[in-house]
This record gives sequence, C-alpha cells and structure tokens, in this order.
Amino acid sequence: MMRTTHVETSVYYFKDDGMIPNNSELPVILYPGALRGEEQNTEKIFNKHNWRNSWTGGVFPYHHYHSNSHEVLGVIKGSVKLHIGGEKGIILTASAGDILVLPAGTGHKKLESSLDFQLVGAYPDGMSYNTHTGDKEERPQVLREIARVPLPDQDPLLGTEGPLLVHWGKAENPN
Repeated sequence: MMRTTHVETSVYYFKDDGMIPNNSELPVILYPGALRGEEQNTEKIFNKHNWRNSWTGGVFPYHHYHSNSHEVLGVIKGSVKLHIGGEKGIILTASAGDILVLPAGTGHKKLESSLDFQLVGAYPDGMSYNTHTGDKEERPQVLREIARVPLPDQDPLLGTEGPLLVHWGKAENPN
C-alpha cells in the first residue's frame, strides 16, 4: 500500500439553510479516487488513522446530519449521487475509491446509486453518532453540540500529514 502525502481534494463550504445547520467553518472534503484499487482496505485505513466505530452499508435516502461527530465515507463498490448541504446544497457523484469527509452538522442524502453501491463510514476517535433530520425543535441543542465537536487529530486517509488537517486547521487558526 503506497500513497504520497499529497492527494487531490475538492472542498465545499455550506451555510446553515434554516433546516440543516451544516458547518460554515469547516468544509466538506472530497478525495476523488484516493483509494481507487485499494477499496478493500478502506475500513482498515480509516481505523489505522483513528477513524473508528466503522460500518459498511449505504446512505439514508433523506436529508440528515450528525450533530455530535464528523464522518468519513469511503465508497468501496459502485457509485452514488448524493445531495450534500441540504436542499440548498449541491449534488456530488462519488464512485469506488472516492472518500468524502463531512464535518458535524453537514446534511447528506442519497439521491440514487448503482445496484452494487456500498461504502464504509467511520468517526474520529470512534465517536458514537446521532442522526437528525432538521426538525425545528432540535435546533438550539444541535447547534450547541456541533460547536463542541473537537477537530480530529488525524486525516482519515493519511494520518498526521493529510489534507483534512490543512483545510480544517485553517478554520481553527484563521490567521
């Protein structure tokens, strides 16, 4: 397994849309093709870099988010079209080998997928996660929870030298 410390990424910022809080300080990070050819090692790689409490499956077909943890999704089979950032967000297509990191509060929803679609999900430090759908009565509590979620100490792909630390580190130290 050989990777360099430089991988291509795309970053996307999302504002609170009134239903889905998103995370205006931390971007969603897409690592296109980062694990192409190594999909079978996705869970092992995430776990090695302290992104644990992992699972294999799909994505809910409705807008939802996690207020108490960040999440990494690694596509291991097939492809998926996701709506990221709530109704006012964007549509991203991901396929086997792609990785997507969602900061706490970021809305995501499966729009469609190939029949063989499967991904691995995991959370920094193996945190337990909750699931919210944008109900008005949950707003004050989830906004407090999102603000308290700590930054991960490692990038899920490259550990201590990965792009997540660069992109999210800027949010921590805006100077």
